[in-house]
Amino acid sequence: MFSDTVNFSSDIAPSIDSTAEHAKIRSAKARGKATITEEDKHDCMKCALCGKKECAQGKSCTDVATDIDYEPALETMRIAAEIESRYMELTRLEELILFCKKMKFGKIGIAFCIGLSAEARIMHKILARDFEVHSVCCKIGGTDKDDLELVKIRDPESHETMCNPLGQASVLNTAETELNIIIGLCIGHDILFTEHSNAPVTTFAVKDRVLTHNPLGAVYSRYYLTNVFGLESSDPD
Repeated sequence: MFSDTVNFSSDIAPSIDSTAEHAKIRSAKARGKATITEEDKHDCMKCALCGKKECAQGKSCTDVATDIDYEPALETMRIAAEIESRYMELTRLEELILFCKKMKFGKIGIAFCIGLSAEARIMHKILARDFEVHSVCCKIGGTDKDDLELVKIRDPESHETMCNPLGQASVLNTAETELNIIIGLCIGHDILFTEHSNAPVTTFAVKDRVLTHNPLGAVYSRYYLTNVFGLESSDPD
């Protein structure tokens, strides 16, 4: 069982009842408050463990998620809802293109992993039909890992260019892109890119070299759930 730093098999999920009770307590605390206390901040929502999802029927477990000024995000939410309403009609790529058109974006950025260069090339060509596209490879700048004392994958004595998410963000920020798309950046590098990007970021593809870039494969696999994470795949909790 994989156990480098995390024990996946212990204390994975409390009961649904305790989750529901916690939600009631959180709602009682938040109700009627204009500000969120430090105690509220440390409360932990566990929606993923709730078997009822009554929020889908209009019930609310917390005021923290609804006492919000939606005005700055309203246009994006309207367009997202329009696309969502076309349920099972469009692929994610078609949805992405439609979203960009409705948002009236002119410049689109692509931050991609060199290992997905072929996929990034196709994406660039398709998007370039409707937008000005700026695509940036993760190895931009050619900086050796030795310069930052980073672990190398191959021969430690030879040059190995580091991934450069801050460099990717800098290039796209300079180009003043209006939306940036991640294609297969490494875990951690995707976070740094998103943090340093001036434009909003959406992820089109998540890197998973073992599962052909389909990370949910580990969730769907009985083998991985049982033998790697110590979780019975049939366990509803």
